[in-house]
Amino acid sequence: MYLLFIAYFVIGLVVGSFLNVCIYRLPEGKSIVSPPSACGSCGHRLGVIDMIPVLSYFLLGGKCRYCGMPYSQRYALVEFLTGCLFVLCGFYYLPGMQLALVFVFVASLVVLTFVDFDHQIILDEVLILMLICGAAYVYFSHGDYWDALYGMGFAGGLMLLIFILSRGGMGAGDVKLCFVLGLWLGLKASIVCLMLSFILGGAIGVFLLATGIKKRKDPIPFGPFLCLGAFISLLYSPYLLYYYWRLFI
Repeated sequence: MYLLFIAYFVIGLVVGSFLNVCIYRLPEGKSIVSPPSACGSCGHRLGVIDMIPVLSYFLLGGKCRYCGMPYSQRYALVEFLTGCLFVLCGFYYLPGMQLALVFVFVASLVVLTFVDFDHQIILDEVLILMLICGAAYVYFSHGDYWDALYGMGFAGGLMLLIFILSRGGMGAGDVKLCFVLGLWLGLKASIVCLMLSFILGGAIGVFLLATGIKKRKDPIPFGPFLCLGAFISLLYSPYLLYYYWRLFI
C-alpha cells in the first residue's frame, strides 16, 4: 500500500515538472512540446540531470549548472505540490480510470491556479480538456449526468449572475471555470466549492489589504480560490456537508 502512495507521489512529481512548462508557455501561446526545455537565462538545453523533479533543484543548488543563474523556487514547489495532491487523491480513489481522470483534473487546477496568479487569465485550452475529462469522469464514477448538469447550472449560473451584476468585477474566465467545475462536482459539491471559495477568497483578500501587500485597486485573482475550493470539495464535500448539518441537528 505504501509503495502505491510512493508511486502516486513520484508520478505527481513528474507531472508537476511538465506542468511548469505549461504554466510558463501556454499564456505566451508557445508549444508545450517543442522546443525542449532550456535555461531561461542562457538558453542552454537542459540535460536529464537538470530535470529530475524536485531533486535536481537541490542537487544544483537552485541554479543553472551552465550559467549559474538561480531558478525560481516555484519550479520545485509546483512539482512537490502536485505530488502531494496526487497522494491525497490516492487515499480517496482506487487505482483505475476514475483516478487517472482525477489526476488530470488536479493537474489542470494547478496550471489554472498559477497562470491566473501570474496573468489574471483562465486558459480556455485547459478548460476544454477539463470539460472532456469531466464528462468521462461522470460516466466512470456515478453516471448521473443530471446531477452534473445541475452542478453546471448552479455554479456557472451563479457566477454568471455575479459577473453581470458586478459589471466585469468578476472575470469571464471565472464564469467559464465554474461551469466546468459544476460538471465535475455535481450540485451539492458545487455549493460547497463556491462557499469555500468565497470564504477563503474573502479572508485572504482582507489579510492582503490589511497587511499592505495589496492595495484596494490591485487585482486579486479569484481563480486560485475556485481551484482550491474545487479540490477540497471533490474529495471531502460529503464530510463537510455532514459536519455542517450536524451543527443544526
